Amino acid sequence: MAFEGLTSKLQDAFKKLKGKGKLNEKDIKEAMREVKLALLEADVNYKVVKKFINSVSEKCVGSEVLESLTPAQQVIKIVNEELTALMGTSESKISYSDNGPTIIMLVGLQGAGKTTMAGKLALHFRKKNKKPLLVAADIYRPAAIKQLQTVGKQIDIPVFSMGDKVSPVDIAKASIEHAKNNGNNLIIIDTAGRLHIDEELMKELKDVKEAVSPQEILLVVDSMTGQDAVTVAETFNSSLDISGVVLTKLDGDTRGGAALSIREITNKPIKFVGIGEKMTDVEVFHPDRMSSRILGMGDVLSLIEKAQQAIDQKEAMELGNKMLNQDFNFEDFLSVMGQMKKMGPFSKLIEMIPGVTPKELQGVDLSQGEKEMGKIESIINSMTIKERRNPNLVSSSPSRKKRIAKGSGCNIQQVNKLLKDFENMRKMMKQMKGMQKNAKKGMFGKLPFMQ
Repeated sequence: MAFEGLTSKLQDAFKKLKGKGKLNEKDIKEAMREVKLALLEADVNYKVVKKFINSVSEKCVGSEVLESLTPAQQVIKIVNEELTALMGTSESKISYSDNGPTIIMLVGLQGAGKTTMAGKLALHFRKKNKKPLLVAADIYRPAAIKQLQTVGKQIDIPVFSMGDKVSPVDIAKASIEHAKNNGNNLIIIDTAGRLHIDEELMKELKDVKEAVSPQEILLVVDSMTGQDAVTVAETFNSSLDISGVVLTKLDGDTRGGAALSIREITNKPIKFVGIGEKMTDVEVFHPDRMSSRILGMGDVLSLIEKAQQAIDQKEAMELGNKMLNQDFNFEDFLSVMGQMKKMGPFSKLIEMIPGVTPKELQGVDLSQGEKEMGKIESIINSMTIKERRNPNLVSSSPSRKKRIAKGSGCNIQQVNKLLKDFENMRKMMKQMKGMQKNAKKGMFGKLPFMQ
């Protein structure tokens, strides 16, 4: 989980404050010392930490906090606001072209994940009703062009390539005409990286920039490199005047220092973050939401957005009505599971739930829920269409249960458990419908929970 160590240490510091009731300047100073150590351990730039602690301390020792009835909550509120400001206050939007295709140039060192991120961004923009074109301008790394073509094929997005004998500048220029002729209104140029920064690389990138005048130059950096990511960002920014940063591998064992330092050091916003290996695992960067996650306060807005994107509203309404009318069967159940899976792995969704902290999740196997869903899916898929639509056929037939258990790789007990849980759910839906009818008749007084 991203920022796991930082979140735990900050929560420990705030827990001590909450236990004291009234606070004085000494309490604030001790708490800020712990916050400072937590940030430094998270590999946040020392200058950034110093400025952050001074700003928070100055606001925390004011009379509004020390004389407040909930001083600890006021301190947390200030830290939340300052963390958000540190990362850029609000979402930084992409600049789109008013005339011709929008050009996004991806730059960065080798191994940062540019090529994969090019595909992720293309998929992201297609969902925003754009028609993207991927451009293979890395002519040096072996198989770089082939890799981008593979990514493009995987997500069904066209890739423009002229091989590895043509200069990146000519490839970039030719891609604009190709985009115009083929109706592509957004171009993502995958440029070459190096194992380290050198003058030759920078000159080539400057030439590409001058040739195509991109609306966005996004620096792709590996968030797991911590302070090195900040150094890379400084160098690329001074040479190319980047418009923003994309952080990859934010889901890994990262301490978070890059995310908290880059904006302050370069004065350029983080625009996107990579949160996994799937092509859909990219998010627009919201500083306020990230701050909320770091402080263990969840991210309800992102959770709602994921649900809205993944769940078909019309289908959800139909399934809801079926459940209330007891027309719900195993085929419908599969549809519900399919919609839930579109939202992403449970391990990532749980990070967005307020109050769920890394400490509370220690020793909890978050993949267990997904494994159980997999078993249920196997059992249902081993049923005939007739059995899925009429669960009672299975409940009353030992031979059917035996066949389904064998086909799904499960045992009879697991099949029985699914049937029992499904029946209990239907009974619960029947009760809910009855309560709904009573509510319409104004019979709340007769309901047990209202007495």
